[in-house]
Amino acid sequence: MSSGPEFGKLVVFGVGLIGGSFALALKAAAQVAEVVGFGRGLSSLTQALNRGIIDRIGVNPGQEMADADLVLIATPVGQMPEIMARIAPYLGPETVVTDGGSTKSDVVAAARAHFGDRIGQFVPAHPIAGAENSGAAAARADLFRHRKIVFTPLPENPVLNVARIRSAWEWCGGEIFELTPEEHDRVFAAVSHLPHLLAFALVHELAVREDSERYFNFAAGGFRDFTRIAASHPEMWRDICLANRAALLGELDRYRERLDGLRDALSRADGEVLRKTFDEARAVRRAWGSEDRGLRRQKTDEFAALRAVQRTVPEDRG
Repeated sequence: MSSGPEFGKLVVFGVGLIGGSFALALKAAAQVAEVVGFGRGLSSLTQALNRGIIDRIGVNPGQEMADADLVLIATPVGQMPEIMARIAPYLGPETVVTDGGSTKSDVVAAARAHFGDRIGQFVPAHPIAGAENSGAAAARADLFRHRKIVFTPLPENPVLNVARIRSAWEWCGGEIFELTPEEHDRVFAAVSHLPHLLAFALVHELAVREDSERYFNFAAGGFRDFTRIAASHPEMWRDICLANRAALLGELDRYRERLDGLRDALSRADGEVLRKTFDEARAVRRAWGSEDRGLRRQKTDEFAALRAVQRTVPEDRG
């Protein structure tokens, strides 16, 4: 007889892009029996219910914790401390909690404050799979396939708890990497938080001009590509920027220095400095892009081969 799902009950706080996709992926893999959803708005919860993301809408978080196998907090990071405070007293002894927050030092600090001696039941994580669209309508089962999932495990985490969270994300198709919370925040301040800040700033700067319509009317592919992420969730990115402001300020200062250097080259009509900067950037970007595309093709082929093998293996019916 085939075994049942690995997780009996999953409780998701925030049934949007990340939380909804996590639930859909585990359902697609037949690795969760029941999904209970919590959120701030009834409309989003109803949409998640109608789409089959969740099986029922939760009413009392405390009542759902005792028999929950897995809890995912997938809200903006600014909302996480309140949720942690509400669920901490009711965690079952086998319940493992994880999150999908884009910052980690602040989330870990909140977890320590609210979970106390149960901190070992919280395994921090960050799926690198965001998109400019948000909400339950944007959720999809393949969002995490071949995407990096960064773990920042804590010294108090039992090996089994880390393994259970790893297994959940691997069932979603993710590839696990580990960093410390501090390393995570430094890296993502540079490669994620700063680009979002810049995209928001550029779109806003043009939007407040009196003749803004003229500019947007002539904006083409380059502007569209550069500013795509400015369509992201404002509240979420406000919370991320504030939570990681020390590292983000450092990266912003470094970027301003680079811009000042380019401005100086422009003012002096120094084409050689511009050419060298552009040439070095192009070489790095092309190499990175080529490597990324090659890896994705390889992983896609591996996944297709694995699914083909799985389809040929007869189910063990005892």
